[in-house]
Amino acid sequence: MKILLLHQFFLEENDSGGSRWNEITKVWSEKEHDITVVAGMMHYGGKEKPEQYKGKFFVKKKQGEVDVWRCHVSENYNTNFLGRLYGYFSFVFSSLFVGLFKLRNDYDLIVVTSPPLFIGITGYILSRFKNIPFVFEVRDLWPESAIDTGVVRNKYLIKISFWLERFIYKKAILINVLTPAFKETLITKKKVDPHKIIYVPNAADFSISDAYLRHFDVKQFKKEQDLEDRFVVTYVGAHGLANHLEQILQTANIMQDTKALFLLIGQGMEKERLMKKAQQLELTNVRFIDSVPKAEIFKYILASDVGASVLKKVDAFKTVYSNKTFDYMSCKKPTIMAIDGVSRELIEKAEAGVYVEPENPTDFKNKLLLYMNNPELIQTHGANGYRFAKANFDRSILAERYLREITELKVELLIGDALMV
Repeated sequence: MKILLLHQFFLEENDSGGSRWNEITKVWSEKEHDITVVAGMMHYGGKEKPEQYKGKFFVKKKQGEVDVWRCHVSENYNTNFLGRLYGYFSFVFSSLFVGLFKLRNDYDLIVVTSPPLFIGITGYILSRFKNIPFVFEVRDLWPESAIDTGVVRNKYLIKISFWLERFIYKKAILINVLTPAFKETLITKKKVDPHKIIYVPNAADFSISDAYLRHFDVKQFKKEQDLEDRFVVTYVGAHGLANHLEQILQTANIMQDTKALFLLIGQGMEKERLMKKAQQLELTNVRFIDSVPKAEIFKYILASDVGASVLKKVDAFKTVYSNKTFDYMSCKKPTIMAIDGVSRELIEKAEAGVYVEPENPTDFKNKLLLYMNNPELIQTHGANGYRFAKANFDRSILAERYLREITELKVELLIGDALMV
């Protein structure tokens, strides 16, 4: 099959962040499918374009066997909400230009992954002009999450966003959701035809973690990073409004008399403010680490005692799986889960961590003390998580399942076209 993927945040090689689609496209190309990706020039946590893209509207390059078109995104993306909105729409226009005037017309399928929701505009227009069906993927329920976190307040923008969401769901030939709760919401609240919905969730990349588990010298790394004799709690991910990392700083503040050390790895709009807050509180047990390549992330996780998954305490996030939870599980580390809903259910079902009430530093502290006082529980929950993720969330297996779903869809479309002749 010839597949066109529209993904604003498709990672560069050695980039940090969620690499779901980098790994999926690798599996698909290894199966001898022809994959083209239209992506943005700005990393979701970056403040400026990489030098190679300065002054350019689009750049074509190769990542492994995948053709990638990098398209213009405004450098105002990570300044504030208006800057981010402008960043989204700048990508809509640049990706649409590349799609209409630079790409061929013989793709079998377009896959559009969101957020941002607005990339669905590009997907729909390209599907119409090129007469190609498109699949829409829901990685986050937007605009609900933006409304609940206070990012979007303008009633007109909210109204337009809900209209756009309904329109895209209607026009997509298939919709993939990353959690069971998303599927339930789409069917019961948004009245989407259940026959259009498939479920291929996020997952763990065992190709990296298993290699490190066999060969990585954890003791030497901990010595190099000055992590010896500390109880290391690692958070990996975005530093934005939705993540509400202030709850980790508050927990660190009340644990300064313990061996706990908190590592916050990543970038985002809130990082500078959080660093200033940590200085004001004189937190000597918190370290901020800039984004590092995907492979390096696993070194920090393996050198940790537990991993932390946290989000703001809002109803919208009860429907999401925290991406980094799967990385913690693949590294045999328990998860401190400060997210209610399906993420909590996942950890409790797997017996791979403990639930913490979101935005409750006292509960966070108590759960950390539980592990600090019971090191055998760390081993048990870590092993449980690894086994559960291996059985249910192995990315290579799920990538092949995703491919089967859309291949079957293509066959159905061909049969339908033949019957109409």
